[in-house]
Amino acid sequence: MKRELERIDELIKETLSTEEAQFYESLEERNLFGKLGEVYKGKMGWLIVVMNIVNLVFLGLFVYCLIQFFETNDTNMLIKWAFGGVMCWTFMAMIKLYIWMQMNRNDVLRELKRIELQLAVLKERETA
Repeated sequence: MKRELERIDELIKETLSTEEAQFYESLEERNLFGKLGEVYKGKMGWLIVVMNIVNLVFLGLFVYCLIQFFETNDTNMLIKWAFGGVMCWTFMAMIKLYIWMQMNRNDVLRELKRIELQLAVLKERETA
């Protein structure tokens, strides 16, 4: 299956002009760090930065709750500090999930652009 995809990509690159081929190359799949970098460069990159700062705040609160949890002997306080730690952990997980969903959205958009380019090339072939 991978060989077929590579062959199809090569056929598409052969039919494209140099400018279109460069654009097609920019749509190649990136590694994990490249995808993460794309999230910061997008229109909502500022929001991701703010969310990471908030994530660090919740990490600090989680560590504080964890320290207080181990230093207390009262059962009610143990429950309160454990609940606070679980809530901080949950907020941190939700922020991470949002960032991963943005990475997935960028992947889907990149694939849609590749399909759009392939359709444009096929349409040019039919009219020629």
